[in-house]
Amino acid sequence: MKPTGKLTALTVAASLAVTACGGGQAPAQQGPAQLRMTIWTSNEAHLKLFNEIAAEYKKSHPDVGAITFDPIPFENYTTTLTTQIAGGNAPDLAWVLESSAPDFVSSGALTPLKPTLAKTSGYELTDLAPAATKLWEKDGELFAYPFSTSPFGVFVNDDVVKEAGQKTPRELIKAGEWTWEKAAAIGAAAAKKGKAGLIVRDFDYKNWDNLASVWRGWGAKAWSEDGKTCGFNSPEMLQAMTFLHKSVFVDKALPGPGTTVDFFAGDAAMTITQISRASLLEEAKFGWDLVPLPAGPKGEYAVIGQAGLGVLKKSPNAAKATDFLAFFTNPANSAKLAAYFPPPRTSQLTTETLAKSNPLLKPEQLEEVVIDGIAKATVKPSHIGQAELSQTIRAALDPLWKADANVKAVLDGVCAKIQPMIGAS
Repeated sequence: MKPTGKLTALTVAASLAVTACGGGQAPAQQGPAQLRMTIWTSNEAHLKLFNEIAAEYKKSHPDVGAITFDPIPFENYTTTLTTQIAGGNAPDLAWVLESSAPDFVSSGALTPLKPTLAKTSGYELTDLAPAATKLWEKDGELFAYPFSTSPFGVFVNDDVVKEAGQKTPRELIKAGEWTWEKAAAIGAAAAKKGKAGLIVRDFDYKNWDNLASVWRGWGAKAWSEDGKTCGFNSPEMLQAMTFLHKSVFVDKALPGPGTTVDFFAGDAAMTITQISRASLLEEAKFGWDLVPLPAGPKGEYAVIGQAGLGVLKKSPNAAKATDFLAFFTNPANSAKLAAYFPPPRTSQLTTETLAKSNPLLKPEQLEEVVIDGIAKATVKPSHIGQAELSQTIRAALDPLWKADANVKAVLDGVCAKIQPMIGAS
């Protein structure tokens, strides 16, 4: 059964507190170290690459035996990981979602990485982009390597757009007219032709933080920079959510609640998602493009999702795990991982490097969406106690997804719920 948000939040808080304050590391294993890294992918190509990197590492490290990559379903990933930690079965290394970063970094659950990375020959620690590492740092220390820094872009079905009698987003970009108003107009025209308009992938009227890819165009934020003041009732958020509500319920530019549409099957004009989804277009039977997010009233912007790779302090092999992390993420292996996970290394954020890893995407698309996006992006909302916050916000936003919703009243209600939760954080 899927745990409730309250249980998830308590599990995270309790298990990380145990990690930070409990009796240190587990006893060291006898013989060669056995390392385990939790991940949320079971993609065969990903696992093949990970195992190849691990096999190369073991050739020169006889003190390390098996290196196991342990896939956990994405939906319950953080809950399962923190339950393992609380139960004394912490992995040696773990992927961490950007939404969980504040909890993991602030709790002391992760091992500091800079001492090892700085002394690793050829690592080039200074090559990591500051915008990519910011979320994973505290007091000048780095607690997780941002192995995937992926901007959100808009995949476009040019065939559907043209059939709807609209200019393509590429044409609008060249004319300096690629805005949210134009995007909504395209979506509404596509809907009138029997196709879906714009899909915010993985939102499904539940995962509200994916809407940051929309509302940031108005300059809206879920909360203030210090995380202590709710931003859902700000004028900027009201404008953004009013636009979104109208686009859904009046213009039909976005599929409404309860509607499932697959852009990659050719059923929609556009979808907002990350470049890793490009692989779903390998056999596409329609003309497609990838463009940046539309400009909002506050101008051009970008939003990224991230995942960090950290070493658990509770690992009985924390030192060896940190050394493997340094190898797994060195420049050579970072270039290999870039085939699936946009790298944080500035030297690898070039069209030449990214094109080798992303053959379906054109240099222009990589430049606009990935390189420019990472340089100016903000990360999706994250906060200490994010699990409980997310469930509270989701529930408070539920009344918004009705045609007769009072947008301002709903947003005021969100802040009434979460301000006591974040004001004392």
